[in-house]
Amino acid sequence: MGLFSKKRKKKRQVDITKTTKLESKELTYHPKIIIAWAKAIEGNNDLLNYLNENGFEELFMATYALKLKDEARDWLMKNGYPHLMAFINAAEGNQQALRWLKMNNFTALYYMAEAVDGEENGYKGFAWLKNNATPDVFELTRIIKKLKDGIEENHNDVHSFGVD
Repeated sequence: MGLFSKKRKKKRQVDITKTTKLESKELTYHPKIIIAWAKAIEGNNDLLNYLNENGFEELFMATYALKLKDEARDWLMKNGYPHLMAFINAAEGNQQALRWLKMNNFTALYYMAEAVDGEENGYKGFAWLKNNATPDVFELTRIIKKLKDGIEENHNDVHSFGVD
């Protein structure tokens, strides 16, 4: 991200490193749920509502957090998902969040964030995922990167200023 950056919209980032102990809930999902989440991120509202109504509220909220919605970002932090919020912040270029993921052994989220951010280590992130993650996680990462790249492109387009 940021290849064409001249002026960026300031992103609100949640500082997860100031809290001494963060309880992180388990992120273990069937591959069908991961694919449903990926399709929800792409805009399938039926699947997004399914996730929300069937015990996957964190994925519902993470979808909105990826789309820069502060209420969803706050919800993730307050409800035991600081690792999802750290992933989102790291995917937006926050190096402190990326280090936090690594220090706290969220290896897959670390490499997913590297791949999504697309900066100098983006290829390394996708290479690690290809060799170590399941195809559904690889596809989810690709879709999140596409979403975040689109948001970045819109923020750098003077004709779409303020549209989110």
